[in-house]
Amino acid sequence: MNPRERRAARHQPPNAEVEAAPRRRRKTVFTPAQIVDTALALISVEGYEAVTMRRVAAALDTGPASLYAHVVNKSDLDELLIGRLCSEIALPQPDPAAWREQIRGVCGQIRDQYLRYPGVSRAALALAPTDLEVLRISEGMLAIMLAGGVAPQAAAWACDALLLYVAAYCLETSIRHQRATTADAPWVMDRDELRARLAGLPAASFPTIVAHAAELTAGDGHDRFDFTVALMIDALAPKM
Repeated sequence: MNPRERRAARHQPPNAEVEAAPRRRRKTVFTPAQIVDTALALISVEGYEAVTMRRVAAALDTGPASLYAHVVNKSDLDELLIGRLCSEIALPQPDPAAWREQIRGVCGQIRDQYLRYPGVSRAALALAPTDLEVLRISEGMLAIMLAGGVAPQAAAWACDALLLYVAAYCLETSIRHQRATTADAPWVMDRDELRARLAGLPAASFPTIVAHAAELTAGDGHDRFDFTVALMIDALAPKM
């Protein structure tokens, strides 16, 4: 099979029949799983932006051509990366009485997976999913929302919106942490500094910002994430 045929085979259900093809002998044989393991190891140390097909090949002590025997291109690698992270997410059995909490829980799991690997959520943006593990998450979230009485169209768009927000939140968090290593990090990152700068604006021009500088800079940990996800989910609640 050529690389595109191999990619198509990976996206088949486990019981699907795939025509076998003779394999050529190789001095060193890599599997897609080993390639993903290597890419994730690079990301954990250097961030997602450092990962290229050439860098992954070098880490495996081989040339890019060896990778292209299994991975079509960088976009294919991106999907494999997100698929691996999605494979570690546990999906609950849909419960109509607890659907909001279940969706929040799934979003929280995805967030935590992305944050383990700085910047990897960029790979999820504009992703047209065909990987079965990525589709498993969409299937699970859709089933949970439908069980909760959310209209099918609203549930479908909400899945997309929630996954987009999680990816964007994690990407911004990774960028912020990266900037924290720069010399002017305290000026950029310190909450007290930011609050003081907002409160010190000319009140005549920015009366609302000055009055609510504390609220604008409030929030610890994932408070803002939890607030936004809950806001999006609550908007889906069936109208009685």
